[in-house]
Amino acid sequence: MEFDNSTRTELSQLGEFGLIQHLSQYVEINQESTLKGIGDDAAVLDYGNLKTVISTDMLVEGVHFDLTYMPLKHLGYKSVVVNLSDIYAMNAQPRQILVSIALSSRFSLEAAEELYAGMLLACKKYNIDLVGGDTTSSHSGLVISITALGTANESDLVYRNGAKEGNLLCVSGDLGGAYMGLQVLEREKAVYKENPKLQPDLEGKDYILQRQLRPEARQDIIDLLKNIQVKPTAMIDISDGLSSEILHLCTQSNVGIELYEEKIPIDPLTYDTAREFNLDPTLCALSGGEDYELLFTVDMKDYDKIKNSLDISIIGHITNFSKGKLMVSKSGTVHEITAQGWNALLKK
Repeated sequence: MEFDNSTRTELSQLGEFGLIQHLSQYVEINQESTLKGIGDDAAVLDYGNLKTVISTDMLVEGVHFDLTYMPLKHLGYKSVVVNLSDIYAMNAQPRQILVSIALSSRFSLEAAEELYAGMLLACKKYNIDLVGGDTTSSHSGLVISITALGTANESDLVYRNGAKEGNLLCVSGDLGGAYMGLQVLEREKAVYKENPKLQPDLEGKDYILQRQLRPEARQDIIDLLKNIQVKPTAMIDISDGLSSEILHLCTQSNVGIELYEEKIPIDPLTYDTAREFNLDPTLCALSGGEDYELLFTVDMKDYDKIKNSLDISIIGHITNFSKGKLMVSKSGTVHEITAQGWNALLKK
């Protein structure tokens, strides 16, 4: 779906209901469970005997994103994906989303269209429906709040509290890329402020920039695990950094962990860029955040089923709570894992 953004239309010309009516004309329904979408006091969904899974997330300009380098279409796409990731982390399938936005007067209708174009692109890719939400004005920029709804059979649901001693600790994909993409964008923003005539130096950084600006939710990992008949014992998505998510799993499951630094998957571009910034690549993976990979534990009996999966790494194992939360470094020394993940509440 594409909007014509060659002109500028003030949002005040449409008003709240006019804006909703204008944007909703582009919304397509993909799910049979959507009985009623946008246009009434509430959406109506029919899930039959399935369990409903709901997650919500808010993105605030200046805290979670910077429009200096974040295209609105990418922002719309990312705002949906980060919510879907939470649903997949429950081993559930997302079905619908509700979108609420607050816009200041500096945004035009065309800007709102661009934002929604990204959201609807994500809806199409992940086969979900946008079924409602809210719009309001803002005096301090753009705020996006999305609620995602999903379904699962009760027997399929996976929580954070199911990890058991002896389980393997696994992670999808690679880590630290989104954080290093952010570092590159922030560097080029600083250069631009000093000299607006200079062009940004982004050559060769495509992968880590995409990890930051346009991440994907790991639906494919959920499908893979189902196909090889492996049900995780505990699972969480990596939004705040590997160390923080490990500690969440351990706390909820009342277990310890032994993590192996050499097993943490880091893409070569992430590694090289971290060194370019004089950063420790492992620390970027542990504390960077926004990777939206899946961190999960599996029973040892499933080792043979996952050992050859190209996009799943076994990075440690669950221990007794009394053993603590430890990381064995590449040199063999042992360190306590601490939560140093990115905290939006502390960002200035």
